[in-house]
Amino acid sequence: MSGRFPNSIVSDDVVLGENVKIYAFANLYGCKIGDDSRIGTFVEIQRGAVIGARVKVQSHTFICEGVTIEDEVFVGHGVMFINDRFPRSTTPDGALKGASDWVCETITIKRRAALGSNCTILCGVTVGEEAVVGAGSVVTRDVPARAIVAGNPAKVIGEVKE
Repeated sequence: MSGRFPNSIVSDDVVLGENVKIYAFANLYGCKIGDDSRIGTFVEIQRGAVIGARVKVQSHTFICEGVTIEDEVFVGHGVMFINDRFPRSTTPDGALKGASDWVCETITIKRRAALGSNCTILCGVTVGEEAVVGAGSVVTRDVPARAIVAGNPAKVIGEVKE
C-alpha cells in the first residue's frame, strides 16, 4: 500500500508518474499524479482527481473527486476544492445521502496557474493558464488566463505581465 511512502497512505489504485515525492501523512486513493510532482504533508487527494506533471501541492490541501490540475501548477497551503453545489448529509426524507444522491461538478486548474494559501475553489470553475489566485480568496466563477484575482468572491485585480 505505502511501501515507497511509509508515513502516508497511498492506495494501490493510485497512478504515480516518475519521480513523484509524497511527504508524510498524505492520503491518496484512486487518483493520478504526473511526473516530478510534489505532494505536501497532510494532503488528501481523492478518487478521480488528476494532477499533472511538475505540480507542487503544499501542506493541508484537499483535492476532491472531479478536480483536474494541469502541468506546472502551484497549489498553496490549505487550498480547498468543493465539488458539490448543494451539500447536504441527508436526502429530503432524512436518509443519509449516498453516491447516487449528489452530482460531482468538475474543477479545472490550467497550466502554470498559482493558487494562494487558504483559497477555496468552488465547483464548476476553471482557473485559466498562468492565472494567480490570491491567498484567502473564494473563487466562485471562471478566472481568465493570466488574470490575478483576489477577495471573496474573487475579482480580477490585475494581469500577470511576466
